[in-house]
Amino acid sequence: MLTYPDIDPIAVAIGPLRVHWYGLMYLAGFALSWTLARARAARPGSGWTAEMVDDVIFYCIIGVVVGGRLGYMIFYGFDQILANPLNLFKVWEGGMAFHGGLIGVVVAMMLFARRQGLHFFQVADFISPLVPTGLFFGRIGNFINGELWGHRTELPWGVQLPCARFPAACADQPIGTLLSPAVHPSQLYEAGLEGLTLFLILWIFSSRPRPMMAVSGLFLLLYGCFRFAIEFVRTPDVQLGYLAFDWLTMGQVLSTPMILFGTLFLVLAYRRGNISPQMNANQRK
Repeated sequence: MLTYPDIDPIAVAIGPLRVHWYGLMYLAGFALSWTLARARAARPGSGWTAEMVDDVIFYCIIGVVVGGRLGYMIFYGFDQILANPLNLFKVWEGGMAFHGGLIGVVVAMMLFARRQGLHFFQVADFISPLVPTGLFFGRIGNFINGELWGHRTELPWGVQLPCARFPAACADQPIGTLLSPAVHPSQLYEAGLEGLTLFLILWIFSSRPRPMMAVSGLFLLLYGCFRFAIEFVRTPDVQLGYLAFDWLTMGQVLSTPMILFGTLFLVLAYRRGNISPQMNANQRK
């Protein structure tokens, strides 16, 4: 078994200023996405300019932050909004949801596409391979924060948690126990599947011209499948628990439409067969 390194969530503290690792992970994800987008835009015939990349990344950052916060409060903390609507703005207390962030990014891409006179999926197919970089760093941030742990396990890579920091994990253990029973490091599973694996698949797949909607469809399908599977070993949110059957979680409910729409987009893309570069300025609509 492995022991959680008990990393301090605060990376830098200067007087009252606190810089958290979680925030730095978001910055790292955005920076890598911007760098990769600039590199792909520089390829001959991409149809993208450096200025367009800068704009779309800015739009997506706003979409992630606003959508992620709204999504978390609506999907996982609606009771907090009912108790006090101002809780929606207490971002310093944490709480971001991927599915909310995804909706925010979709809205951002729609606004950007409209402004540029482009088809929505020309933008979405360009952005989709970049999303897993943010997912990777975000899940590493979850691990550092010590949140979103999985169920107990006896597998050799299970992680034991220090009881002083995670008393809930040791609630049924004898008084004086220092380490909890091992649990699945589900954040690292997600970093590996939703982040690294999904990025490699999409980056390679999108390196050649594909039918419009194909890249976006593959992203939705694979993310939905990866997230749905990992939810089986991840502890459900305390405030919600299981929604049905003693196994169905909110994450699985929200991932199911992604699987369905991803499959639909792939089928439609290849039936139409309009293979073209992900983004071509001459194909603007």
